[in-house]
Amino acid sequence: MSPLDTLLSTVVVAIWGVNFVFMKLGTTELPPFLLSTMRFCLVAAMIVPFRPLPRRRWPLVLALAVVLGVGHFGLLLCAASGLDAASTAIGIQLCVPFSAMVGAMVYRERLGRAGWIGLILGMTGVVLLAGEPTHPSPPHLLLVAAAAMAWAWSNVLVKRIGPIDSLTLNGWTALFSIPPLAAMSLAFEHGQVEAVATAGWHGWSALAFTAGASSLIAYTLWYRLIARNPMNRVVPFTLLGPVIGVISGALLLSEPLHWLKLLGGALTILGVAVVQFRPSIKGTATT
Repeated sequence: MSPLDTLLSTVVVAIWGVNFVFMKLGTTELPPFLLSTMRFCLVAAMIVPFRPLPRRRWPLVLALAVVLGVGHFGLLLCAASGLDAASTAIGIQLCVPFSAMVGAMVYRERLGRAGWIGLILGMTGVVLLAGEPTHPSPPHLLLVAAAAMAWAWSNVLVKRIGPIDSLTLNGWTALFSIPPLAAMSLAFEHGQVEAVATAGWHGWSALAFTAGASSLIAYTLWYRLIARNPMNRVVPFTLLGPVIGVISGALLLSEPLHWLKLLGGALTILGVAVVQFRPSIKGTATT
């Protein structure tokens, strides 16, 4: 990866790390599927009128909307409603081994010995980041795992879609995600009108940050990074997410910051460094 792509990857993950705090805040006032629907309505309104998408691209973008919009974003917000920000940030790091698996199966990308050592170090750090037991909800942890797997497959779909302006892809993915998310909100949630009417700064700041910073800025950059770099070069940066998520949770939500979390953060960063700066190993790739 170029120095610029390395910097952009770090910026993206920093935004996503802070985003865990805003997701937690938002779900205290708005139901998760409703918040996801509102988020994508805002993103689509800001992009789709100005960025047309050729009809031949619709099928794969529709698939991306289901996998990423519903499978990742929708389920992740549901998980955040039952976990603290740190637990959500830690659990979603399952996307790293899942993405490595998917990349190996689909693109025959090889990590090499140093790459596997880096991933093991990083995942060990993620485990330590949990700190003292917080008795997280098992069903919500399963939702995090499902969201992580959906995210791994969404990266494959982005590559399958081929050359396309990342902002356009972001906007139309948001648009196609609205109907299924709205349907899931109607099916599984209640009191949506009352929630919107009584929402305070927690709900509205979460909507603004998740739509503006996370979707418009971070995911637009992420699509570009995935399109021009091997998955196993870009994805390890997400290991920085729990570090930023845990620190943000401690500073903004007063979540406990144990020494195990600090040690885990150090190991996570070390793992990212080992993967990022290992000798380049090329495998065959099919697109």
